[in-house]
Order: sequence, then structure tokens, then C-alpha cells
Amino acid sequence: MLDAKTRRFLLQRTDPSIRYLALKDLCARPEDDSQVKAARSEIGRKGWAWEILSLQEPSGKWATYRDEPANLYLPKYTSTNFLLIVLSELGMTRKDPRVARAANLLLDNWSDPKEGVWGEAGAETCITGNGVRMMVRLGFLEDPRIQRAIDWLVSAQKSDGGWHCWKSRTGTLAAWEAMAAFAVIPPKARVAPVVRAIERGAEFFLERGLLHETDGSSYKPWWRIHYPNHYYYDFLVGLDFLTALGYGSDRRLGPALRLLERKRDKDGWWRLDSVQPDLEASDPYHHPPPVYPVMLEYPGEPSRWATLVALRVLRRAGRC
Repeated sequence: MLDAKTRRFLLQRTDPSIRYLALKDLCARPEDDSQVKAARSEIGRKGWAWEILSLQEPSGKWATYRDEPANLYLPKYTSTNFLLIVLSELGMTRKDPRVARAANLLLDNWSDPKEGVWGEAGAETCITGNGVRMMVRLGFLEDPRIQRAIDWLVSAQKSDGGWHCWKSRTGTLAAWEAMAAFAVIPPKARVAPVVRAIERGAEFFLERGLLHETDGSSYKPWWRIHYPNHYYYDFLVGLDFLTALGYGSDRRLGPALRLLERKRDKDGWWRLDSVQPDLEASDPYHHPPPVYPVMLEYPGEPSRWATLVALRVLRRAGRC
């Protein structure tokens, strides 16, 4: 499915994470393929993952506030929580001792019921969903804390099939993390309540076409492509988890897929529109400074990450 130019763009050896994911997801190479194994073995030794790991402290943490040295969530978005999410997306697992150290630190210190990270009382969908998605990718699916968090995500689903990160009777497109978490759970490991939650959640997002709420309202950042997303929603995030869950042929994805195709440049690649936090001036959610955006690629320039995900989505949807 890749022309020669795009193959060179995605399979260059400068970043093994992109090379590994492109070989596996776009070229349909199995995990035991020699090139796939070679690319995976280099993740964390060079490229983006290595750059992130080079900033890790001996304790396993990343940046913290001077007056809050134990905080694993702040500052946004260079702290342990957020950088570990990125590492999990780049193909790293607990097999790497540096990643295992950070993951265990997060698990051991973020199980407090008041924090709610792993689905205890007072949990938030965005934090818990990201935690499950991260930890499943890192290899912690069987950990009892992650199993409890999965149960909590199911219980937190609203009557309309969506989720909300704040108190609300109804869901919102912006609360996408539970569905993205369910998407990385292997199908054979999805118990019946999770399967039902996926079905209800898929209807929620499909009814809205990934772009609008039911009242027709939308939000401009949802129409833009970003990476890393942290806990912010955009239409490519929605396309990625819905097509991963098997809904690529649903006609209600049409508007979002056409928007994705319109964003393709003359070379056949995609660009990041912005980096997070990408907020409208009228948005009531503004985290107090300092906030440190994480950039692996520059907005406006051809993006290997956006191109990888876009082609992965179009492949699942049967459009390339």
C-alpha cells in the first residue's frame, strides 16, 4: 500500500519506532519478521524513545516541580505520566528496565483512591483511560490494578454510551480515553462487559461522526491533527480507535475520513496542524502555567507520525 516515496519516508532508520510500526501495521509484516525484530530491538536505543529516556532520572521519574519532587503528573506535559504514555505509543514495553522502573513507580504511587488513576473512587475517565491504555501496551494487562481500572471504565459509561471527564449526565466526544483503552486490549481478553461497553461507545462516537456533538456543536481543535495528544481529542484519534475496533466500514465515518483525505499533501503525506495544548480562547479549561508542550515533530512540516496513523486508518477502512 506504500509507494516508493512514502516507504522511504516512513522506513528510514532515523527512528526505529516509526519503522517498526510501519512495517507491522502498513506492510503487514509479522512480529517474527527479521526487519520487524531488528527495528523493535532498536527502540529505546535511538530516535524519539531514546531521547525521552535520556532525560529520565535514576529513580525512574521525569521532570517534577521543585516544590513537589514526588509528583508524577506535573508539570504538564513533561512529567512521568505523560512521557510514559508517549513511550508506550512508540512501542516500548516493560521488557526495558528503564520503562519497567517508571511504570512500577506510577503503579505503586498512583493507586490511592483519592487520585483514582487506576479506577478507584473519584477516578477520572481521562486519567484512568490513559493509564489503562498505557499499561496494557507496556505489558501490565494482568495486573489486578489494571483489571480494576478496566472495570471502573465500564462502570463510568454514561446512559448515552459516552463518557465525560467531569461530572455530567451525558458523554462528550472529548472523553475518548476509555474507547482507546479498550482498543488495545486483545480481543480474546475482552470480557463481556467490555465488549458491550465498546458496542455502546462505538454507537456514541459514530452517531456524532467524530466531529460534532448531537446538538450540532463542534470545537475547532477537534478538526486538527496533533501529536502527542495527551488527553485531548481530535478526529484522527477517534478514527484510530474506531477502525482498530473494527468499525472502519461504517458509513458514518465518511465525513471524518474525507476530512483526513483532504489533509493529505501533494507528496501523499500528512502534517501536524498543532501541538497540544491547542485550546480555543473561549475554552473554560486552561491549566495554569507553566505548561510545557512536547514536540517530536514540528507543526506544518511533513509528519511521519501523522502519516503512519492516517495510512493505518485508511487501510483499516479499505480506502487505500
